[in-house]
Amino acid sequence: MTSHPRAVSASIDPVRLDRLAEVAVKVGLQLQPGQDLVMTAPVAALPLVRRIVAHAYEAGAGIVTPFLSDEEVTLARFRHGREESFDRAAGWLYEGMGKAFASNAARLAISGDNPMLLAEQDPAKVSRANKANSMAYQPALEKIAGFDINWNIVSYPNPSWAKVMFPGDEEDVAVAKLAEAIFSASRVNGDDPVAAWAAHNAALRTRTVWLNGKAFAALRFTGPGTDLTVGLADGHEWHGGASTAKNGITCNPNIPTEEVFTTPHALRVDGHVSSTKPLSYQGTLIDQISVRFEAGRIVEAKASKGLNVLEKVLDTDEGARRLGEVALVPHSSPISQSGLLFYNTLFDENAASHIALGQCYSKCFRDGAAMTPDQIAAAGGNKSFIHIDWMIGSGAIDVDGVHADGTVEPVMRKGEWV
Repeated sequence: MTSHPRAVSASIDPVRLDRLAEVAVKVGLQLQPGQDLVMTAPVAALPLVRRIVAHAYEAGAGIVTPFLSDEEVTLARFRHGREESFDRAAGWLYEGMGKAFASNAARLAISGDNPMLLAEQDPAKVSRANKANSMAYQPALEKIAGFDINWNIVSYPNPSWAKVMFPGDEEDVAVAKLAEAIFSASRVNGDDPVAAWAAHNAALRTRTVWLNGKAFAALRFTGPGTDLTVGLADGHEWHGGASTAKNGITCNPNIPTEEVFTTPHALRVDGHVSSTKPLSYQGTLIDQISVRFEAGRIVEAKASKGLNVLEKVLDTDEGARRLGEVALVPHSSPISQSGLLFYNTLFDENAASHIALGQCYSKCFRDGAAMTPDQIAAAGGNKSFIHIDWMIGSGAIDVDGVHADGTVEPVMRKGEWV
């Protein structure tokens, strides 16, 4: 990269921003010559969008198509939109994305929107709009959740997000702090971030190989407010870091990532569990979540803040009260040790072990690429319009693996790998 037509904010190091763009294309996507790319981003992230587009074309991309969102445009709908509009979504757009992915286009999302953007809007309208959007998104989501294509998410230090994280700082200082946190977590501080990611992926691979070799029937989480047994899906497979999509391309879907994860059995989760970090969801902070599972389904839910939003989420569809993912993250992960709450699941989920309500990932099954939806469901995979991660790990949580014969083996003690 030799030049860029517009300067980035003085609060953001342009060298590391360019490294992040390079990592997104070469590590996150491993974009192939001739492959199209569909990208979504907030308009504030244009400096990163431009760098990613340049790196994508240098890598031989076919056509790069960015879609930009704007916070004021989003708010205008809630302030002035007709009542009936909140039960609709731009299905034509997602159908088009689905067709693009069916033709092997890659997918890249830049996150960075103000996590509290909709905090002052009518929660009923927010819920209705989210549900309509989730339903319309299915043609595209199926290709992503099914890992048909190579896809990736990275983040940009949007000023509105930075001010939520660092409310006591001037905007330029807040942006600089968030940029530093993003660059550090995304492993682009060194001169060769591609090599740094290769080493990190190798370390995560060591964990998944060990867990797949154990083939536990369940995991048991115990600690303050938690005694939860998560049965694992039949034929489940652990993943973490780089994975190979059905199109044969090895990519890193999440940057950053510290997790190894797999699919629970939708009918075999029992016990109670408490969140260890707040969940930021569509402008609402849901804190001190406590739920009880019976036969895989949440039958009781509590929260000290945001309970009404949590209840709406759980009522999205039948699968919303069941789990689609369980993930292990050490308490010593860099994001955890930063002590920051990002109000962004991409980062916060990598600070602690977590579970996800809703849709499972078909790639988390042995031979998942060849399985039909009915076969995935029969093996215990959950189906839902949502996929929402929330954190249940900490330095006080132990994790045990339960074998099919009932014997137990330690996996984590006080939040760290044994």
